Amino acid sequence: MKLKNATETNLIISDIQDGEPELTVDGIEVAQFIHLLLRNDKIRGVIDTITAKVILILGRFDPSRKSVLDAMRRELRSRDYLPIIFDFEKPTSRDTVETISTLAHMSRFVIADLTEAKSVLQELQRVVPSLPSVPVQPLLLDSDYEPGMLDHFKNFHSFLQIYRYRDLDELVRGLSQYVIEPAEMRVKKVKAIVAE
Repeated sequence: MKLKNATETNLIISDIQDGEPELTVDGIEVAQFIHLLLRNDKIRGVIDTITAKVILILGRFDPSRKSVLDAMRRELRSRDYLPIIFDFEKPTSRDTVETISTLAHMSRFVIADLTEAKSVLQELQRVVPSLPSVPVQPLLLDSDYEPGMLDHFKNFHSFLQIYRYRDLDELVRGLSQYVIEPAEMRVKKVKAIVAE
C-alpha cells in the first residue's frame, strides 16, 4: 500500500486501552520496528542472542596491527563468538566514536588493543564511563608504553587489568586465559549484581 501525502507523526504504538503509557513515534517504518521490538519475543530473542555473542575489537588498522586484530577475530569465531572489528565506512548520521559506542552497547565485552592506538583511547573515553556493565579487556604489546590516561579508566570496574603480550603467537595462545576468561568472569559478576 502506498500512502501519498500521509501524515506519519505521533503514531501511537502502545495499547493505551490496556493502561499502557502512550508511546508515539514518527514514521510508519519506525513504528513497525519499535512495535516488533516491544511485542515480538523472537525479535527480543535475536537481540539477546546478539548481545550474548558480539565482541567488539578495537585497535589500530595499519597492516602490522590489523593482522593482530584479524587473528583475534579468527580465534573468537572458533569459540562461537561474533567478533566485530570497526574498519568500515562509518554511517553518515554518526561519527566514528558514536558508531563505536553503538556497537559497544550491543557487545558482551570489548577487547581494546592499545598498542600504537591513540584513537582507541578516545573511543574508550566514551565507552568505559557510559557502559559500566560491558567489560573492557585492554591489551598492550609488551614493547609499547602504557598510555598515561589509563589511570582514569582503571577507576571503573568494567575496565580490566591490561594483558601484555610479547608477540602474536603469545596473544593467540593466551587469548582464552588472559582475555576471554577475565571478561567472561566480569560479565557473570555484573549479571549477579543486577539479579540481586
